[in-house]
Amino acid sequence: MAAQPRKRIFLPLVLGLLVLIALALMAPGAQWLVWVAVGILAVSLLVTYSELQRHKNTVVPDVVPVPERVRVQPEGPSFQEVLRAIPDPVMIVSGIEPNDIAGRWIVFANTAAVEAFGIAKEGGLLVSSLRYPEVLEAVDEALFGNIERDTVFETSGAQDKFWRAWTSPLPVTEGGLRRLALLVIRDETDIRRIERMRADFLANASHELRTPLASLTGFIETLRGHAKDDLKARDKFLNIMASQADRMGRLIQDLLSLSRIEMNEHVPPSGEADISLCARDVMDSLSILAQEKGVSLSLSGPPPGQYFLTADRDQVLQVVQNLSDNALKYAPAGSTIDIEIFNDCTLEEAFGARDPAAAKLVLLRPDQRGAWYTVVRVTDRGPGIRREFLPRLAERFYRVEGQKSGDRLGTGLGLAIVKHIINRHRGALGVESVAKPSALADKDLLPYGGLDVAPTGPVETYTSFTACFPQPGRYKESPTVGFVNAR
Repeated sequence: MAAQPRKRIFLPLVLGLLVLIALALMAPGAQWLVWVAVGILAVSLLVTYSELQRHKNTVVPDVVPVPERVRVQPEGPSFQEVLRAIPDPVMIVSGIEPNDIAGRWIVFANTAAVEAFGIAKEGGLLVSSLRYPEVLEAVDEALFGNIERDTVFETSGAQDKFWRAWTSPLPVTEGGLRRLALLVIRDETDIRRIERMRADFLANASHELRTPLASLTGFIETLRGHAKDDLKARDKFLNIMASQADRMGRLIQDLLSLSRIEMNEHVPPSGEADISLCARDVMDSLSILAQEKGVSLSLSGPPPGQYFLTADRDQVLQVVQNLSDNALKYAPAGSTIDIEIFNDCTLEEAFGARDPAAAKLVLLRPDQRGAWYTVVRVTDRGPGIRREFLPRLAERFYRVEGQKSGDRLGTGLGLAIVKHIINRHRGALGVESVAKPSALADKDLLPYGGLDVAPTGPVETYTSFTACFPQPGRYKESPTVGFVNAR
């Protein structure tokens, strides 16, 4: 297609030259031939020039433009800047001697790696930041064996985390002694929590629902048999069946609640909560049950609307609700349940000695030190809990041996839910109790710390649960500072 316009452009010039050659052959000696030749040549050049100008201004549709090659500008981001922007921890590790275990150095660490593993600076020892044998072994295989590998490991603490690490060798200059390896780590805590939550839910549900279902089945068979015409027995059995069905409903509700809390336990809350207002709401909800049982409820603390925490209000309300509900189960008639709220407390003040004869245990301690906490303490005057039973109080479905929780049987998940909620808030949970001695033979287990002989007079038994929630800062004007250990 491009050859035809080119022929059309130069055709007048070629024809003019052919005419000149023909005239020269016909009249080689004529003088007028010179002028004719000049004229023909001028006309040919003029026509050729016109064709060139027309072709220049014409757009040829079948000519495909060639795109320009994209080039990386020299002012673009560097390779290290790209690695630093990756959200997963990335490190480059170097090593020289395979037998020198302490000779693994961090050449590069991006921002996520520094924040996740507390790397002080680049050029430090790998073992000072990552002390997990499976990870160190994978790094050595990449450095000195040119082996790509992935491994999983777990970091423990107040918030357990699950990680997956990929290691791969990096090319180095030929003949160099130093070897390099790439270490990429990914947080798989969410995936593991979902898997564990599903497995725990199925196991707990199948185990705990078996007993009330068996009870319902037995009573149904009895009512179908010889007791079907016994009105007194029928009413009794129907009441028991209703109680078991109610327990199954509460059990399923608590299992679902615990599963939701565990799934988001590693995510810090971002809402706002007023613990004083939550405590008043709990008192209002339990007032009717307390009156029926002959128990008084007492609340002391700052007025609502003054102090707020960075917390999930529904979960804070559930903590106060579960602790108060637990106290109401074991409180005897005529006693008082105390709900106390303190601000600007340290952990030492919150869990300090109130009674030298009490058994005390911190069930959950946060990783953070030196923070200020708002403390919620719920105390009942029930039979108390002996020292040997304290470590298992926050376990699922655990009940203290020999204790009865009254007419309303619990699910055994209340304190487990409290512990997981407080753990999500990076708080602390403790228990303190004085129990009535059961026998002189048990004097080695009596909760009288440091006393060789138990008191012979009447013992004032009580159980007190203390929940600590971190404050955003210190409330210097708090009127309750200094009274956290008062009784």
